[in-house]
Amino acid sequence: MFDARTRERAWLLYAWCRACDDIADGQDHGHTMSVVEDAPARIAAMATLTDAALAGAVIGIPAFDALRIVAAETRLPARYAHDLIQGFRLDAQGWRPRTEDDLLTYCYHVAGVVGCMMAVIMGVSPDDDAVLTRACDLGLAFQLANIARDLEEDAAAGRCYLPTAWLAELGIAPDAVMADRAKLAVLSRRLTDRAAQFEASARIGTRALPFRSAWAVLAAAEIYGAIGRTVAGRGERAWDARVTTSKADKLRFIAKAWVDARGRSALPDVPRDRGLWHRP
Repeated sequence: MFDARTRERAWLLYAWCRACDDIADGQDHGHTMSVVEDAPARIAAMATLTDAALAGAVIGIPAFDALRIVAAETRLPARYAHDLIQGFRLDAQGWRPRTEDDLLTYCYHVAGVVGCMMAVIMGVSPDDDAVLTRACDLGLAFQLANIARDLEEDAAAGRCYLPTAWLAELGIAPDAVMADRAKLAVLSRRLTDRAAQFEASARIGTRALPFRSAWAVLAAAEIYGAIGRTVAGRGERAWDARVTTSKADKLRFIAKAWVDARGRSALPDVPRDRGLWHRP
């Protein structure tokens, strides 16, 4: 859905993000996550290679050279790359959120900042705080939906991204989150409700994007929004099978996004809700 130049830049950025995620989690293209014993060393090496790429050095590793190219072409702020790497550090430390603010800070580091980087690739000025914040909102929405969908998968890997304050509120043991699915469904709904709020905010930001970029963003919002709504709708059965969207659903969402992108100028230019969490 992107125009050719934006699409190619998105591929370059994705190559680096995917490689970093695989390095940190011992994965192969996002699959078969495993416990890695040398995570701090992996992340330190990742950060060193990233610094060199951002400085314009030819690395000889395709994913890091991809970052060098796209950063030079778009004036991508280096701090965004470091903010993403900080998310990998949090996971490597076995970090868990205590509060909702902690959760959203984590979501920023692993997804919200990717929204900011994608916005820059789509032509948004690195200085346009208002639009970048809306882009971050979409990343937050995506990550919250992911967390709700993947609660069982994460628990199997020894991870839990639900705030300990939320767990305590319902009497859920932090080391046995899947034991009471009825209670877990309440917290899953809380995640997806938050995701919907951030998604609604992000849609306003598409007014600032070129048509094809807005079309792509709105299609992604429809697809991830459907994942969150399906998880919420299934309640305690949400983790019986991994929630996905079918090809037919994707085509329907893409068509709807095309209509919405055509009419995005009619979206009310309302100020962002001050009650929503704000990126650092």
